[in-house]
Amino acid sequence: MIYRRSSISEYYVWDLKNKKLIPVSENGKQQLATFSPDGNKIAFVRNNNIYIKDLSTLTEVQISKDGLKNSIINGAPDWVYEEEFGFSKAFEWSPDGSKIAYMKFDESKVKEFDLMYFGNLYPDLYKYKYPKPGEENSIVTVWIYDLNKKSNVKVNVGNIANQYIPRIKWTKLPNTLSFVRLNRLQNEFEMLEADAVKGVSTIVISEKNKYYFESVYDIYFLKDNSFIYKSEKSGFMHLYLHDASGKLIKQLTDGEWEVGDLTGVDEEKGIVYYSSNEPATRQRAIYSVKLDGTDKKRLTPEDGSVRITFSKNFKYYVKSYSNANTPSYITTNSIDGNVIKVLRDNKKLRDLMEEKQFIKKEFFTFKSTDGYQINGWIMKPANLEPGKKYPLLFSVYGGPGSQTVIDAWGGGDYIWYQMFCQKGYVIAEIDGRGTGGRGEEFQKCNYMKLGTTEIESQIEAAKYLGTLDYIDKDRIGIWGWSYGGYATIMTMLKGADYYKMGVAVAPVTDWKYYDDIYTERFMRRPEDNPDGYKEGSAITHADKLKGKLLIIHGAADDNVHMQNSMDFITALIAANKQYEMQIYPNKNHGIFGGNTRYHLFKRITEYILADL
Repeated sequence: MIYRRSSISEYYVWDLKNKKLIPVSENGKQQLATFSPDGNKIAFVRNNNIYIKDLSTLTEVQISKDGLKNSIINGAPDWVYEEEFGFSKAFEWSPDGSKIAYMKFDESKVKEFDLMYFGNLYPDLYKYKYPKPGEENSIVTVWIYDLNKKSNVKVNVGNIANQYIPRIKWTKLPNTLSFVRLNRLQNEFEMLEADAVKGVSTIVISEKNKYYFESVYDIYFLKDNSFIYKSEKSGFMHLYLHDASGKLIKQLTDGEWEVGDLTGVDEEKGIVYYSSNEPATRQRAIYSVKLDGTDKKRLTPEDGSVRITFSKNFKYYVKSYSNANTPSYITTNSIDGNVIKVLRDNKKLRDLMEEKQFIKKEFFTFKSTDGYQINGWIMKPANLEPGKKYPLLFSVYGGPGSQTVIDAWGGGDYIWYQMFCQKGYVIAEIDGRGTGGRGEEFQKCNYMKLGTTEIESQIEAAKYLGTLDYIDKDRIGIWGWSYGGYATIMTMLKGADYYKMGVAVAPVTDWKYYDDIYTERFMRRPEDNPDGYKEGSAITHADKLKGKLLIIHGAADDNVHMQNSMDFITALIAANKQYEMQIYPNKNHGIFGGNTRYHLFKRITEYILADL
């Protein structure tokens, strides 16, 4: 494993005819090994360069020469692109297999960050490039390698210094590559198409947003090169169909609800399949609509959450269904919905839940002071005693666009919370202002002011639940991880009179310490928004702490650096505020491996039971 989505491996090909195992390369481990469309070649990345292995001749050709650690990367993204744009492969075979388009990241001017690994006489330093808000980014260019000509063509991507290219994708036209371009502030979006022979590019569509763009990078091309993409231009995330020139043909979906995933397009029947939360904000259902925008149908009637993966011919699909109190039920279905085979029913788990009398999640709402309905879930101890007051523990994430109040199976945390309920604790979680699924204005209300509206919602939730006759308002705690760790600390500081204790795992404490793509999307650069950065910093408010606080961090966290916790602790010491700290040496943002997870959750559990 390299980072969250990337790893190096030894890849092999199994020759079905000769029953022989063939290594993709014997010259070192590889990344991202990918077959050509005809299956006769494999492209892969090694040591920041791209190679092609011809399976018929077993020869290996290097198509980029300048790859160098912490300087030039070919075919794979730099750290911040991988983390914030969500991809690990930065090359694509052309549909006919004659070309490979790839991205080149020049990160030579990006500042390095050092992680220290312990265990040797002298600790090891791992250096990697990590751009922080207002600092220099990688310069990203796009290239196309022609396998027949054995030459590279540079694509004209525009002003390379202050822009992002979150996606490249071949269109249905011969020799035409598409790519998405964002400005640095991520409020200007363009999709361009480039001539693969000449490298000349043309803007096909462009859009501006008064806030920012997020999760709109994937374009779906149809056979005639018309395309579907997602946009919030109506105030909610919906699907739009454009012709090959970029002209709008039809808005395919509309309403005060949001499209999630475009799950497939059956072009023969002219049907688009997608997921949405139209039934309820917390639900996920599958719908279909025709390419002319008519005949919209809900295909999954169940309350809860459904995910579907179609076969290539759209005659079958794999369906995964769950709800808040039911683990996943996975089936293979024919297109008419009939179940062909049950792949996983989780019957043993469901029977065990019934035997152990698991507490069920219940959904609730309350109104915020500014009139918004806030959604939440709650789990209560069985057989509440009349007149008895119970401690309340909040779970929180709360990051921009996130949703945790979903009618879907919650996995390990759900089972962990059962233990707390058995011991007489109430557990709750809300999706406050700034979270997703409810339209642009609700989601982006904390633009340029992270640490405000979402924290106010947490405090209001404590006030609201504290009025219930079974809640002990003097014993309310909160815990969270990553953005949830940040939200935990900010809630403990700004809502100090309402929260007795908190546990913050891997928290951001000052946005100037986090990466630039994420932070600038919501906060702009520090020089553009100094007041927002100051108000959103936990360090600014450290002197307000009243309750007990446990801070946990992996010492080798490449995502949220331990610098965040160290500088916040420095501020607590200066303000004469006590705290507890748990450090996990050599562990990254996930804090796992060996006995680590057990140790971590045992520590959190004991802290909550002792102090709440």
